[in-house]
Amino acid sequence: MSDPDVQTKVNVVTTANADTVELLTPAVHLLAECFGVSDAGQCRSNNEDQFFVAVLDKALRVLQTSLPQPHTRHSSDQSYLLIVADGIGGEAAGEEASALAVSSVEDYVLDALKWFACCQPRDDDEVAKDFQDALSQAHQRICHQSRQRPEHRGMGTTLTLAHSVNDTLFVAHVGDSRAYLFREGLLHQLTRDHTLVQDLVQQGAIKPEEAETHHWRHIVTSSVGGNSSQIRIDIHRLHLNPGDIVLLCSDGLTEMVPGKLICEVLAGEGNPERWCRQLVDHANAAGGKDNITIAIARYFEAAE
Repeated sequence: MSDPDVQTKVNVVTTANADTVELLTPAVHLLAECFGVSDAGQCRSNNEDQFFVAVLDKALRVLQTSLPQPHTRHSSDQSYLLIVADGIGGEAAGEEASALAVSSVEDYVLDALKWFACCQPRDDDEVAKDFQDALSQAHQRICHQSRQRPEHRGMGTTLTLAHSVNDTLFVAHVGDSRAYLFREGLLHQLTRDHTLVQDLVQQGAIKPEEAETHHWRHIVTSSVGGNSSQIRIDIHRLHLNPGDIVLLCSDGLTEMVPGKLICEVLAGEGNPERWCRQLVDHANAAGGKDNITIAIARYFEAAE
């Protein structure tokens, strides 16, 4: 049941970096290798981050048949879902908010998202509505839980998800956990932080280089849950190429590890698990001032 006090603002954009990311590429059947990791860091006693990595496929469970065949048959179509959430509210409140948000999106994807329809051309507005509903549902659950427990009043979380089917990627995000695309040696930031400092940059009040160290850079202007009944959801769509790498992360990584070093790790030998662990090690070596959560998918063309 929807909450009449909860309002949703959705921005549907092609990509945050349309000038640098080539969008129109031939359709190809892509598979992905994925991995996620979360670490408390060096300075926090608890971890308020959560992550989720899943493969979705169509399955047919055979109850009875006279034909010789497996009990379960799977379609060749698959989709991939990565989520990173960074809790807001301190201690158990932030940890609970991020867990509620991720589990809520998981429930929506399992029970309501018709992801296999994405294998055919779909209107961007339809997909935007799917993610709007998923994140609005999470927002409502956290707001409801917050009202039930006064000690957790105002708890919330950032949430960034990436959902891909073949060569089509959708990214939905709220807050300042980021999504990046690494392509041909270049790292493209797909999301734009929902922070007070980012708003000041867009207004021309401060320069982009000032934002990196500004003392207001952690003030989030939109979250799943939190103190506002409104939630802003940005949705991005782009095409993937074989060899592309998608990285989702909390600010515990980006605050500690510069983009140049992230590029060096992703350009190196290895796989998503190795890259995740290397990036966590770099963040901790730089001080590990916050929880560090990373999810990575590397895409490759399916064999004929």
